[in-house]
Amino acid sequence: MAAKPEYRDRPDVEVALLDALVDRGDEGMTVLELRAAVDADIDAVEEGLSALKADSLITVETNESVRVYAHDKVIPDPEAATEDPSESLVDAIRDRIGL
Repeated sequence: MAAKPEYRDRPDVEVALLDALVDRGDEGMTVLELRAAVDADIDAVEEGLSALKADSLITVETNESVRVYAHDKVIPDPEAATEDPSESLVDAIRDRIGL
């Protein structure tokens, strides 16, 4: 699952971080897990996490270990209809042609 479309206009590293966190949902991720999930160096990951935290798009909990979670407003509603316009267009063309 990916972050809501309105949060996808951020730098690539931040979008990748949000997507990874949304995929993990309630489990959250450690910084090490995020580093493994995102194709970026540790400095870029740290900068991305700082920017996301400053914009209140993630929460960080420190209990036994530090875990990062996507804020609820970033997580898309699974019941909302999410149609891919490219699929709809292809389907319309196939129907028109008769395939």
